Amino acid sequence: MSFKRIVYHEISGNRLVSRAKSPVVSVILFSLLVFFMFAYSMVSNVSLQSAVFTGKEDSELMQTNKFMRKVNSGVVLPISLTISRQRNMIVEADGDNQFNGRSRRKLPESDIFRSDELTKKFHGRVLEFFNRECELQFFMTWISTAESFGTREILAVESVFKSHPNGCLMILSRTMDSPQGYMVLQPLLDRGFKVQAVTPEFPLLLKNTPAEAWFDDIRSGKKDPGVIPLPQNLSNLMRLAVLYKYGGVYLDTDFIVVNSFKELKNTIGAQSVDSASKNWTRLNNAVLVFDVNHPLLLKFIEEFASTFDGNKWGHNGPYMVSRVVHRVEGKPGYNFTILPPMAFYPVDWIKIVKLFKMPKNQAESKWAEAKLHQLNGKSYGIHLWNKQSSKLMVEEASVIGRLISEHCVLCKQRFNDPIRLIEAHGSSASPSVSLPHKGIDFITEEETEELDAAAEAEANEDEDDEEDQYRDF
Repeated sequence: MSFKRIVYHEISGNRLVSRAKSPVVSVILFSLLVFFMFAYSMVSNVSLQSAVFTGKEDSELMQTNKFMRKVNSGVVLPISLTISRQRNMIVEADGDNQFNGRSRRKLPESDIFRSDELTKKFHGRVLEFFNRECELQFFMTWISTAESFGTREILAVESVFKSHPNGCLMILSRTMDSPQGYMVLQPLLDRGFKVQAVTPEFPLLLKNTPAEAWFDDIRSGKKDPGVIPLPQNLSNLMRLAVLYKYGGVYLDTDFIVVNSFKELKNTIGAQSVDSASKNWTRLNNAVLVFDVNHPLLLKFIEEFASTFDGNKWGHNGPYMVSRVVHRVEGKPGYNFTILPPMAFYPVDWIKIVKLFKMPKNQAESKWAEAKLHQLNGKSYGIHLWNKQSSKLMVEEASVIGRLISEHCVLCKQRFNDPIRLIEAHGSSASPSVSLPHKGIDFITEEETEELDAAAEAEANEDEDDEEDQYRDF
């Protein structure tokens, strides 16, 4: 029953009981009726406005959550670098505030742009660190938290020093340049290895490069950073800039070194080749070896800044270096080498899972022996394609397990690490049993190449689907 009807019945009831005929009573009753009708109207309007406003907020929240899901589908950012869920961090676009039809995204306040005493000392710290009779100077970048620099990353660092005991490794990272980061690296420092985390200074790294203006526009909000986490794209740029300014070797933190880089000079690796022509079809930027001020690095930086797209995974990384090399390859003034996939990417990301598995029979053991022999003999290292393999357990007697044993310096037990049990055998997995290696017949080099050719042919069959799948890795 409506509010009006309730009032009406109450008034009517009153009349029936009292049957009053007085004009004064009639006026009072009429006034009460008008008052109740007016109050009901006011309450109804307020409720309606509240419902509309709440619906608008819910709609905005749904849009914000949808945007966040799109952002979070890529690489996970540290807490301090995630985009805020507050509405004021995502602003609607107007006619003058759009980028390629997409809404402009306001950057959150982030340590990555902060200038302080650590960043001001960057150049001096780099020069001081590498002035130590370094066999080679290596760089890595780390954009996540110090606590998340885990077993796999430490293994990558160990492998550098296994092949280069007198090398120097600098990790460009604000989070690792901290007491927590120092504790992570302390076991290596205690053994005399030269490794240090240093907070980078972006304005210095990009000064007098084609990306200097790009960085200013990103920092000021004039350029759209896109939905891909900005630190991921800044890592792509940082590796180019640090090699251009200081020279050396850049390695991803999921790359295991198996042989010395001493003989490499101005080198980039192919990730894939055409099975018929043997010409490269895609390069990768997970491993870069270049002299200071190399012109190809400058071209990479120029391409990064001029064609930046923060909404396409890989556009500013592997695809970018592929575009540039395709244009400049063979032209005078550039002196660099493109190594085949066997050098740095001997196993495609689609096939990497197999290398983590324990051989289950004689045939698989035979293949594992051949693959291990091939990697140690023909590769400088192996990229683990972390997005694909990070949740896999390293099983004993697997190719990766044996590489770990052969190329570590701390050599802590890593088999059946609980962190690696996810999606592999479940949290209650039983320890793997190593198969005996005695009595296994080594297959010939020709047979090994036949196995790899078969695997490559199988991978090429998936080439049409790889473009869409690749962005997830």
